[in-house]
Amino acid sequence: MDHSLSTELRYLIYCGFLMLFLWVPYILAELKVTGILKALGYPDERSLPVWGRRLKRAHYNLVENMVPFAIVVGAGEFLNIHTATTATCAAVFFWARVAHPIAQVTRIWGTRSLAFGAGVTATLVYLYAVLTG
Repeated sequence: MDHSLSTELRYLIYCGFLMLFLWVPYILAELKVTGILKALGYPDERSLPVWGRRLKRAHYNLVENMVPFAIVVGAGEFLNIHTATTATCAAVFFWARVAHPIAQVTRIWGTRSLAFGAGVTATLVYLYAVLTG
């Protein structure tokens, strides 16, 4: 029995690590701007620099998009569907999700939408491959 991770599951884990650590820069920024004691006291008003607010939105967007992607990867794993298409979709989703917060913070015209669209498209193509596999 082979116990190695599939490419698809490996990229899902990479996405999980991205999601796990993406909040760190904007929380550190909040602690710097708000102050540790005030931040730990759950203030009603939070202070974040503009880049921090954008990164926070990108993090929330990743959390929202991870759920359908993880479900599709899980279904593919359960059904043992591993093709070049599913592996490519997993890689595209991961790299799109890496690009998305960078695009969100840097505000380079069109890049955020392109990264978001690539991730959603990868999930939908992966879903199609699982449903027709």
